[in-house]
Amino acid sequence: MQIWNTFKTTILLAALTGLFVVIGSAIGGQMGLIIAFGLAVAMNMGAWWFSDKLALRMSGARAVEPHEAPDLHRMVEQLAQQANLPKPGVYLIDSETPNAFATGRSPSKGAVAVTTGIMRLLNRDELAGVIAHELAHIKHRDTLIASVAATIAGAITMLAEMATWAMIFGTSMFSSEEEEGGGWGEMLGGLVMIILAPIAAVLIQMAISRSREFSADAGGARILGNPLPLASALEKLEAYAQRGSTLEANPATSPLYIVNPFRGGIGGLFRTHPDTAERVKRLRVMAGIESAWAPSSAR
Repeated sequence: MQIWNTFKTTILLAALTGLFVVIGSAIGGQMGLIIAFGLAVAMNMGAWWFSDKLALRMSGARAVEPHEAPDLHRMVEQLAQQANLPKPGVYLIDSETPNAFATGRSPSKGAVAVTTGIMRLLNRDELAGVIAHELAHIKHRDTLIASVAATIAGAITMLAEMATWAMIFGTSMFSSEEEEGGGWGEMLGGLVMIILAPIAAVLIQMAISRSREFSADAGGARILGNPLPLASALEKLEAYAQRGSTLEANPATSPLYIVNPFRGGIGGLFRTHPDTAERVKRLRVMAGIESAWAPSSAR
């Protein structure tokens, strides 16, 4: 598992490097290519070491001390012990939309973030199921790949904005006026990047295998010792999401959450999460109260 996640992370970082170089060349010619390559190397290192902090910041998460949320801290600590993990950092997102995610490049650097809304919506057992799911992500060491992907998607958005400004002003951000390939060529390159960058961001998000959510569901059920609280939590979260409420967060971080915080549009076409009804069904099968051959249905 760890070797496979490391391989996927390496591929994503290589893709980011290539994208930086292509965009740099499109909006700045040869000098833009050189500068973009240097920036890509720096961002690759930053994504590897600081992707967890960036994901927390992009999500508006703040660290909470034990005296601020004693019950939440006790729950996280107890479940971490059951999972044989160091206690992760505990973060809170001030939002009425119920959701949660985990991040961290290793178990020793793990962090769990929950919204204020999920703490109000779920009962104690259901919240424990959600936190156990997030701890399973940390235990499986797939939080690094998710955090790096979120960082890359955010960087792609930034690059698209750079290309937009380059096209608006009709000039290169890196090259001189005398350098060949400017003018309309640069404007066309900027336009192409504006179109392709969001698509690339979606593809990178989809590069995170949906199967990791199934794996985390099963792992969380084992940590908690009961699959049903998580199944019940997922049903409540899906029902809330169906109302059309969305989380005020950076779309680049959507694959991190236990359920997709964005609905409709391109997010509905390119799903970053497996179907909730199928996830609930698998958990109920684990509990022995539903047949694996029974058709999935929304509840």
